[in-house]
Amino acid sequence: MSEQQKAPRGGPRPGPPGMGPGGAGMPVVKPKNFKGTFKRLARYLAPYKFQLLIVLITAILSTVFNILGPKIMAQAVNRLSEGVIAIAQGVPNASVDFEYIWQIIMILAGLYVFSALFGYIQQFVMAGVAQRTSYNLRKEVKDKLDRLPLKYYDKHPYGDVLSRVTNDMDNISNTLQQSLTQIITSLVTILGVIVMMLTISPIMTLITVLTIPLSLIVVIMVAKRSQKYFAGQQRSLGDLNGHVEEMYNGHRVVKAYGREDASLKQFNRHNEELYESGWKAQYISGMIMPLMSFIGNIGYVLICVVGGIFVTNGRINIGDILAFIQYARQFSQPIAQTANIANIIQSAIASAERVFEVLDEEEQVPDRKLERHLTGRGEVKFEHVRFGYTEDKMLINDMNIEVAPGQTVAVVGPTGAGKTTLINLLMRFYELNGGAIKIDGVDTSEMDRKQLRSLFGMVLQDTWLFGGTIRENIAYGREDATEDEIVRAAEAARADHFIRTLPEGYDTILNEDASNISQGQKQLLTIARAVLADPRILILDEATSSVDTRTEIFIQQAMGEMMKGRTSFVIAHRLSTIKGADLILVMNKGEVIEQGTHEELLASGGFYADLYNSQFSEEAV
Repeated sequence: MSEQQKAPRGGPRPGPPGMGPGGAGMPVVKPKNFKGTFKRLARYLAPYKFQLLIVLITAILSTVFNILGPKIMAQAVNRLSEGVIAIAQGVPNASVDFEYIWQIIMILAGLYVFSALFGYIQQFVMAGVAQRTSYNLRKEVKDKLDRLPLKYYDKHPYGDVLSRVTNDMDNISNTLQQSLTQIITSLVTILGVIVMMLTISPIMTLITVLTIPLSLIVVIMVAKRSQKYFAGQQRSLGDLNGHVEEMYNGHRVVKAYGREDASLKQFNRHNEELYESGWKAQYISGMIMPLMSFIGNIGYVLICVVGGIFVTNGRINIGDILAFIQYARQFSQPIAQTANIANIIQSAIASAERVFEVLDEEEQVPDRKLERHLTGRGEVKFEHVRFGYTEDKMLINDMNIEVAPGQTVAVVGPTGAGKTTLINLLMRFYELNGGAIKIDGVDTSEMDRKQLRSLFGMVLQDTWLFGGTIRENIAYGREDATEDEIVRAAEAARADHFIRTLPEGYDTILNEDASNISQGQKQLLTIARAVLADPRILILDEATSSVDTRTEIFIQQAMGEMMKGRTSFVIAHRLSTIKGADLILVMNKGEVIEQGTHEELLASGGFYADLYNSQFSEEAV
């Protein structure tokens, strides 16, 4: 996997203890257009209006039943205290009304059971809505990525694309499933608790509410101080991860040059920076909950003092004070949750914005219906082709090439001459700015891309194998291939012998990056894959560059057999390997400056002759 394909280093990390992801101390990525992105995301929830209504109703019912508990419990406490006081005062026939208390307990049990039941229904339905919404959005993104032109991936690092498809999608999914229901329950809890506290004592309610601004001031002050340390922690974490990744990927080079001590010294420096910023960030943000608890406890003390005075005056009962204290505790929790959820939603909308940016990208030109079938001969023509990665800078101005069926065409030239660009245009990875490329007389712009690319077999210098068995890798281009066909393809590519020497043979599982076989063996498998695909046109990009001389001879023999009767394009760096080509195209700065056979080009004494003679003299030395 290339550096671009790796996920971004130092990804998001959880917030401080008790705060959850995107907590008050964490830096939150804010969206550029919150309102517009929120509305667009809401449209994905529109098909589930009925389910969302169920979630809303069950969330309200679950919360309301939970809120009623302390008020009803207060009645049992009051009845219990009345009986105990009467007995203590020696009132005749005084007793505790356990029957009434038992009824209250049964009512409470019923309330909490119903609250739990509605909470379960709420979570069950919301999980289905969130996952279905994420599924549809993820599918839409996947379909979009398939329709994006190759230039999009040239401009965007693979790590960034992967982050949008995975991290951002997970962030949206988790927020939909958890935060939406938490917002409903938090708001209902706040309103319900205020109402219940007002029914007990408006004055004590006022005391409780007055602690909110103080709590918010504390949170804001602490969050501002911890913000810079969390940002420093993210930077240090990214530096440390990057250093570790580089050192482990290049550990052979590090050992070969004796740089272990220098590497360890750099690691210790990054680790020290991470420690310094990390403990400061966690320590400062960790002060939020103790300070809020301190403020809350001050409120409880005031409530107890005022409540005690009210009890002695006969304005309220003991049970009411106990109920009020429970409501006060319930009141502070949803406020902290709401502040935390606000950050999480901001982060989720920012993630949605990044996903929508992908969905809004310009797509490749849609396929047009193929009006006539290909003959399968493999004739290729470039007619006045013009192309540039940007409109104002043309790379190819007027390319004209004619390749007869079955010819072997070698494409040579210095680095950056446009050799790979020519192949990309042939397979329609990019759209032309002018002219036409025709295969068997059919303009490739009028062909279905899938059908067009099925004509080609590719063996590239950079091998690509996926995690799976050797058999599955060879059969990648033909799902219906039989065992005999796979073995024959491996034999033709001179890969059968080394495959059978492996412990599991064709059932050997290749690990990540196929590092359990050599680079040359990887190349042999990609050649076997191309042989099995039986394409009409072959594209070979210096396919023998990663193998030893003896293996190269075998591969060239196999390639010679495979190229018989097929049109072949060979991108060559070593000119000695393409002497027998039917046509050699010499490219420089996006133009075909010479074309002909090896002998013709040498005789002309031009650019190719100079290139060939320079390589020949280097090899001789």
